[in-house]
Amino acid sequence: MRIGAVIVVIWLIIGLLAAGQRGYLGGDASSCTEAGTIAVTVIAGPLNYVGVNPRVKCDVPEPSQ
Repeated sequence: MRIGAVIVVIWLIIGLLAAGQRGYLGGDASSCTEAGTIAVTVIAGPLNYVGVNPRVKCDVPEPSQ
């Protein structure tokens, strides 16, 4: 159980490094799309370095009039 937790922490640290290198952590995540892309990049972890480029598109519906 302990080794699994260590692996998860290392995985997420690598994801944070990838997000930082792509410039996602430099500003504020002012939209759903930006926040989602940052989260998915961190969760993808080391997969970012083998070609995975996760992006999220959030379409928020407009309220009816």
